[in-house]
Amino acid sequence: MEGIASMATILAEAGQDQPNEHASLDAMREGMTAPPATPVPSPAPQQPAAAPAPPATPKPSDQALQGSGTAFFVSEQGHLITNAHVVEGCEALKIDGRPVSLLAADESFDLALIKAAPQEAGVVAKFAPRPAGLNADITVAGYPLAGLLSGLNVTRGSVSSLKGLGGDAIRMQISAPVQPGNSGGPAVDAAGRVVGVVVSKLDAKLVADATGDIPQNVNFAVRGEIAKLFMFQNGVEPVLGDEDAPTIDPVTLGKNLEGVTRLVECYAVPK
Repeated sequence: MEGIASMATILAEAGQDQPNEHASLDAMREGMTAPPATPVPSPAPQQPAAAPAPPATPKPSDQALQGSGTAFFVSEQGHLITNAHVVEGCEALKIDGRPVSLLAADESFDLALIKAAPQEAGVVAKFAPRPAGLNADITVAGYPLAGLLSGLNVTRGSVSSLKGLGGDAIRMQISAPVQPGNSGGPAVDAAGRVVGVVVSKLDAKLVADATGDIPQNVNFAVRGEIAKLFMFQNGVEPVLGDEDAPTIDPVTLGKNLEGVTRLVECYAVPK
């Protein structure tokens, strides 16, 4: 009896020392999906895996110069006037290499209002209190053919008609020569007061093909009264020149225009 009892005790202890086969398999399965119950030594540190690259988006550095025009200061706070078609499709605008903001644009007037840093000297263009008369002297300032021509370009002419093409009452016809890039520049009278904003020129080739004659110096400017209305509509009050302002000599007039007129550049990602 004592021998049998001893053997039973030995077998029972042996059964406790050896893990159950099914229990061991369950523990292994549990260990593959759940964290260990007790801390385990960490493996040697490794470099974290690189995060997947986000979808490519255009960067400012990807933007390229798409065109240029002209603008001029109309307030001491840094507001400038140019044409709506100058800023159309632009993702960024720059003046003197610095970004500027587009505040408003009106396609029907073809005018736009942009904002830059305030003028250091506070010099702004003054508007004529009255519309320019027929055959009045006109001086135009701008930056035509940027990259080919350099510096401010100034030309002179007169008011050829008080209306634009086809009787357009928003524009007037001027004879001062203009080129691509003059758009948005000031057209001033003999006293240096703004009477218009250069907007376009007649397509000489198109007219020549249709009529057999080449038109000369048929150019257009948005009337100064329309430009003043556009400014009022967008919260900027135009500065008016004196009613009886004296005539300015051409050299001084050119210097004054140089102080308020700027090259505006249009940037966008090439398509």
